[in-house]
Amino acid sequence: MLNIKKIFIVTILLITSLYSGDIVLTGTVVSDGQKMIGSRYMGYVKKVYVKLGDKVKREDDLYEMESAEFDIMKTQSNLMLEQSQIALEYWRDRLRNINKKKERLKERNQMGGFDWDDLEGQVENIKAMLESTKIMVKHAAEQVKQMAVVFNYLKMKAPADGVVVQKNIKVGDMVMPGMLTIMIVDTEHLEIDVSLSESIIGKVKEGMKLAVEIPSIKYRTIGRIKAIIPDANPMTHKIKMRVSFDKKDKNIFPGMYAKVVIPNKN
Repeated sequence: MLNIKKIFIVTILLITSLYSGDIVLTGTVVSDGQKMIGSRYMGYVKKVYVKLGDKVKREDDLYEMESAEFDIMKTQSNLMLEQSQIALEYWRDRLRNINKKKERLKERNQMGGFDWDDLEGQVENIKAMLESTKIMVKHAAEQVKQMAVVFNYLKMKAPADGVVVQKNIKVGDMVMPGMLTIMIVDTEHLEIDVSLSESIIGKVKEGMKLAVEIPSIKYRTIGRIKAIIPDANPMTHKIKMRVSFDKKDKNIFPGMYAKVVIPNKN
């Protein structure tokens, strides 16, 4: 009970610091998980299963492409596997039949002579054909698996839970390899992106607790500094800071304006 009271008091003190003389910085709410869905193959969009703003779960269908070239390759690979499996079974039957003949000759004690030598030669040839056919079956099966992987890229699924925030395709569009088709953003795991100046970098460190406010919905909570990152452009003399926080059940989305407070300790 005492621990809960202490946590409550610390929370109140941190939040009320928004109105004190401490350093107030502005930032932007960003998603910790952003998925950009692109195409690896060229083709036309056959179906689109989502629209902007839709919430999707991992493995939900996003869109489907059609490709005549893929259909031909898939048919050819399936046919090759089927034919090689038939050939494999044929040579196995031949080997079983010849071994039966050899067994009969053994029973008659006729293990010498032309017939026996001929059967021995046939066995060696069939074994060689059998091994060769097994290799063909293996290669054909691998080709079929590759076609299944390609199909996964033709029928795109959501890689993670999130919200569709960008959709660059519609039915009938031609999609090129590498083209951005759909963007999904995780709206449950949010952070605040803040720029720091050199003068206050010494006042922050990873793991430090900060008061956080989303002014548009008057939401206040406590965040924690997740990372301090040098800016990609050294000419700006700015440092990036990421602050994680719990959105709870509030309607907070990437792009919203936010405030964080750094205690001004001399």
